[in-house]
Amino acid sequence: MRYVKFNIMQGDKKENQQNENRLVTVAIHTYEKAQILKTILESEGIESVIHGINLIEPSIPGSVRVRIKERDLQRALRIIEQVDFTSKVVEVEEEEDGVNKEILIPVDFSNYTLLTCEFGFKLAKDLNCSVKLMHAFFTPFYPAAMPFSDAFTLPATDKDLYQDVRRKTEQEMKILNKKIDEYISTGYFPNVTYTTILAEGLPEEEIISYSRKMKPVAIVMGTKGKNAKELDLIGSVTAEVMDGCKIPIFAVPEDAKVRNLSEINKLVFLTNFQEREFKAFDIMMKFFKPYPIKLFLAHIAKKDDVWNEIKLSGLQNYLSEEYPQIETEYRLIDPSENLEESVEKFAAENNIDMISLSNSRRNIFARMFNPGIARRMLFHSDTPILVIKGM
Repeated sequence: MRYVKFNIMQGDKKENQQNENRLVTVAIHTYEKAQILKTILESEGIESVIHGINLIEPSIPGSVRVRIKERDLQRALRIIEQVDFTSKVVEVEEEEDGVNKEILIPVDFSNYTLLTCEFGFKLAKDLNCSVKLMHAFFTPFYPAAMPFSDAFTLPATDKDLYQDVRRKTEQEMKILNKKIDEYISTGYFPNVTYTTILAEGLPEEEIISYSRKMKPVAIVMGTKGKNAKELDLIGSVTAEVMDGCKIPIFAVPEDAKVRNLSEINKLVFLTNFQEREFKAFDIMMKFFKPYPIKLFLAHIAKKDDVWNEIKLSGLQNYLSEEYPQIETEYRLIDPSENLEESVEKFAAENNIDMISLSNSRRNIFARMFNPGIARRMLFHSDTPILVIKGM
C-alpha cells in the first residue's frame, strides 16, 4: 500500500509540475503591444512567448497572444494591471489609395518663404514627388466674412479694391516663381516639377480643405520658432493646420540649421506609448528609411520612473527588429522645467536635428486652454518638427 501511495504521490507531483509548466494566455494584443508586454514580463523574471502572429497583417488588434507558464500567472496579472496601454483607435483610417505624389508648400511671401521652399523642394526630390505652391489670401470682401445679405452688394470701389488685392497676390506669386526658377537653374533647388494655386479664404481652412481633397504626401510649412510674438501663439496658421489636418506636416523654423532630410543625423520621437504612435512611426520611417539616422525614443517623465523606462526598452526592442538599419536609444526627459523647455533642452544637449511626434485630435477648447506639445513646440523651438496626426 505504501508503494502504491508513493507512486500516486509521485504521479500527482509530476502532474502538478506539468500543470505549472503549461503555457497559458495572459493577454491578447497587437504585435507591437505584445512585444512591449513581453519585455516588461521578462524584466520581472517571467518567461513569455508570443503566439499566433499574423505575418501578413501583424498590427491587427487581437492577432497575437502573450503566453506564460501557469505558475507565473498570478504574479503576471499583478504586473499587467500596472501597465497603462491607453488610446483606442476610434476613427476609421482613411484609405491610402489615391495618395497624390505631391508635396504641398503653403507660402505667404514672407522673408523665410524661400527657406521653406528649399526644404520642400528637396523633400520632393527625395520622395520623387512634384511640388504644389499654395497661397491663400483673405480680404474683408470674402463672402464668409460678411452677413449673407451683404455678400452681393459690394460697392464699385470695394470691387476695385478686391481686384487690386487679387492682382497684387498674382504678382507676388510670379516674383516667387521667378526666384525659384533661378534657384533651380543654378542647382540650389533640385529640378522638380512644380505648379501654383491661389485660393481665396482663410489660409488654415483652405490648406486643410485642399489636403483632404488632394491628399499630398506631406505638407511643408514655415514657423517663426523662438522669434514668435505673443500674437502668433493664438493665430499661427501652421498650428491650426497641424491640429486639423491628417497629412504629415514638416514645420520648419526660419532659424533651423537643417534644410534637407539628408542633413538630419539625429532624430527624437516623443512617445506616450499610445497605439496610434506605431502607425505614426511607420509613416515617419517612410521619410527617413534611406538615411542612416540615429533615433532617440523619448518619454517625458521623472527619470526614476521604472515602468516608463521598461516600456521604452520594449519599444526599442520592437523597433530594432523592424528597422535593424537604424541605431536607437531611449531616454526619459525630466519635466522639471516647463514641457517645451525640457524638450528643447534635450534637443540641444543631444544635437537633435528634428523632433517627431504623433499629434492627437483635440477640440478647440482643449487647444485654447491646454495646447498640445506639438503646438507649444512651434513657438519655442528652432528645431524642425515632424507632426503626424493620430488617427
